[in-house]
Amino acid sequence: MRAGAGLGRLLWTVQPHRSSCRRGTPARLLQPWVLICRSHGGLMAQYGTEQRGQLHSPDFRLYFKNSKGKYISPFHDIPLFAGSNEDKEIPAKRSKNSESEVVLNMVVEVPRWTNAKMEIATKEPLNPIKQDVKQGKLRYVANIFPHKGYIWNYGAFPQTWEDPNHKDDSTGCCGDNDPIDVCEIGSQVRMFGEVVPVKVLGILGLIDEGETDWKVLALSVDDPESQKIHNIDDVRKFKPGYLEATVDWFRLYKVPDRKPENQFAFNGTFKDKAFAFEIIQSTHEYWKALLHKKADGGAIKCTNTQLDTSPYCCNEEEVQAIVQSVPSPTEDYPVSKEVDKWHFLRQ
Repeated sequence: MRAGAGLGRLLWTVQPHRSSCRRGTPARLLQPWVLICRSHGGLMAQYGTEQRGQLHSPDFRLYFKNSKGKYISPFHDIPLFAGSNEDKEIPAKRSKNSESEVVLNMVVEVPRWTNAKMEIATKEPLNPIKQDVKQGKLRYVANIFPHKGYIWNYGAFPQTWEDPNHKDDSTGCCGDNDPIDVCEIGSQVRMFGEVVPVKVLGILGLIDEGETDWKVLALSVDDPESQKIHNIDDVRKFKPGYLEATVDWFRLYKVPDRKPENQFAFNGTFKDKAFAFEIIQSTHEYWKALLHKKADGGAIKCTNTQLDTSPYCCNEEEVQAIVQSVPSPTEDYPVSKEVDKWHFLRQ
């Protein structure tokens, strides 16, 4: 499948269902879509998106809306904890197979098997999803045999921030100035811009060009294997080879761009879910400080519409002006041919 073109086919209009999210009829990416699902705990969550600019172009943006049709920031306004807007604490310790698992919201930036490096635009107001640009070119991750594009549904946890001013004790490096990344390993190819309730399985400590870049391994709570996969050991048992493939992917993905292999904390060993919760909780606290001007975020934009206690909360008129300043969507640009190129590297 041509990865970029596939993004258009990976969006669906989603209808409400009694117990889980279900896909409906296919829809073009140029049309806004709404996701309605029954989240963990029985509460209804609803988010929509609105495209501005042209897909596969530098001006492409995907803005988010809440259940009332109001624009929101996926970075700041979507709760970290699924099913609630209330502030919670992540338990430091959990039993291996706890039935009351902590469930978090993941914002999907890149569907599995696609190449376009989409990301939350942390330095733009309302933080829409856009395609990353480097040296004037749109970024696509390379296909490194035997992998095609991203090998998981890739995204981020909202309301988290890896503080670039904080040196991590485990990695010896400062944060990468982004929300914490998530690799969702479920059986479904998720939707671009979807908000997915997931449970945490473990975490990998990537050191990317001298910055700490944690990668949380997670599984959607509506996945068919959710009842039997609870931790890293279960991933080894039920998805053999996936952990090793994940380490290889992150180690090599920049090599085709003539950059050195990435390094890892703990020699590339996945840490357990308890350790992952500690990292997530710390990044959540850094985010709180950022939103209340207690931390220096540099060029990070903290514009939000739902957090009344934040000095960055803005009104409807200001929000409309932000979105209207971006061009309306037109026909998609052609996808770069580099998404069809394969790289064969010595292991």
